[in-house]
Amino acid sequence: MSGEDDRPLRPATRVVEGGRRKEWTGAVVNPPVWRASTHLYADSADLAAGRPNEDGQFYYGRRGAPTQWALAEALTELEPGAAGTVLYPSGVAAIVGALLAVLKSGDTLLMIDNAYEPSRVLARTLLAPLGIETRFFDPLDLDGFAAQFDDRTTAVLLESPGSLTIEVCDVPALAAIARDKGAVSLLDNTWASPLGFPALERGCDVAIMSLTKHVGGHSDLMMGSAAAGQTLYGRLRAKAQAMGHVVSPDDAALALRGLRTLAVRLERETSSCIEVAKHLSQHDEIAHVICPPLEGSAGHELWRRDFTGGCGLFSFVLKGRNERARARFIDALRLFGIGYSWGGYESLVIPVDPARARSATSWPPSGWDPADKFGIRLSIGLEDPADLIADLERGFAAMAA
Repeated sequence: MSGEDDRPLRPATRVVEGGRRKEWTGAVVNPPVWRASTHLYADSADLAAGRPNEDGQFYYGRRGAPTQWALAEALTELEPGAAGTVLYPSGVAAIVGALLAVLKSGDTLLMIDNAYEPSRVLARTLLAPLGIETRFFDPLDLDGFAAQFDDRTTAVLLESPGSLTIEVCDVPALAAIARDKGAVSLLDNTWASPLGFPALERGCDVAIMSLTKHVGGHSDLMMGSAAAGQTLYGRLRAKAQAMGHVVSPDDAALALRGLRTLAVRLERETSSCIEVAKHLSQHDEIAHVICPPLEGSAGHELWRRDFTGGCGLFSFVLKGRNERARARFIDALRLFGIGYSWGGYESLVIPVDPARARSATSWPPSGWDPADKFGIRLSIGLEDPADLIADLERGFAAMAA
């Protein structure tokens, strides 16, 4: 009979315990920062014997050392069903590396229409010259999605919620259709992380994250990751090594530090996000609030069914205002920095104009007043939500002045 010690650790505990092997940490709490390009062999026989190509085996600096191995192992332990995790020097590098691991010349990639814009750019500037076609699809149209497949369709790139406009799609259904059609499904899961959406358990084949965002948590590193089951993990690893992808041990140490507080930061960001979004949803200047954890918001039912957590990223659309009014609103804010990225401890704001980055869907969506098209994306950090709400009211006052 299994004892109490055999119980699987819960996610919040795994973010604290993951990757802390004694052989990597020794007598201290955190794995030391191993800076090394050259790994030495004991003698000629040791060199001739070689070493397995896996984490935990010293070989050469490009294959990592305990600092990077600890981070990869901790991320793998957070993703149920993963056999391993590959680290990349940025989130975009993770998307590129994962796609190139499953695509070849002559293949077709189906990409969600509201994907992160750099994903769309790499389809045009990298995949197309390699002979890989990309077709975009409406993530909310399951019947239309199934009709997109042909005998060249090899992979599907998903993202939920979508970039900028935060739509939630039915990832389990989309992944099931892809698998039935013989295609690999890859999910950019940066918004929720595996704490809020266990991608492989929900049917996806590859789970991608920009560790720059929530895992780093402090806006001071660039990194990405991709996790998968045994077969695809081997392909991810081989392709990453062929392209020379490596992350610095110093950045890996920062990511490990951020990882340890990931659960509490996501919980705080989500609760603050809901409070701020609820306030905005009752504001006369707002036409739409797109915040999946907020009851009544678009996508909430799917979020409640499939997700176990959220984060601080959401968008809203001004009612009948123009670009100049939006600029007055943003420029008046004091607590929200104007900048890309998100998932740090600080709150951020950017304008949202997704129409130029859509192929299979429209902006504003069908059924909206065409005058309601100027959006704003907020990343809610760890500040007091009451102060953030007061700052937003300062923006509304400036917009109306």
